[in-house]
Amino acid sequence: MSDIHHVNADTFQSEVLESEVPVLVDFTAVWCGPCKMLEPIVAELAAEWEGRVKVVKLDVDHNQALAMNYQVMGVPTLILFKDGEIRERMTGYRPKKKIVKKISPHI
Repeated sequence: MSDIHHVNADTFQSEVLESEVPVLVDFTAVWCGPCKMLEPIVAELAAEWEGRVKVVKLDVDHNQALAMNYQVMGVPTLILFKDGEIRERMTGYRPKKKIVKKISPHI
């Protein structure tokens, strides 16, 4: 299983916006219960989509300006970027099946 890479304000441009493959960004926080529930699902998706989708995490507490820039009002929020643009957005815990259904058309 692949380790999920963490991004921040310094690496967001190169890792997410300039990525050759779609990027699923997990906007999260260490204190967030639903984020912890979503973690194993995000890890499974990262492994299943390896090579087709890059999956990264972004801590909203350490990157508040970036979270505000993308209007992340609650965590967890999953945002799929493709060619530097937002293609899908989901806020709150979602079962794996629902995440796959929303993201799959874009990959």
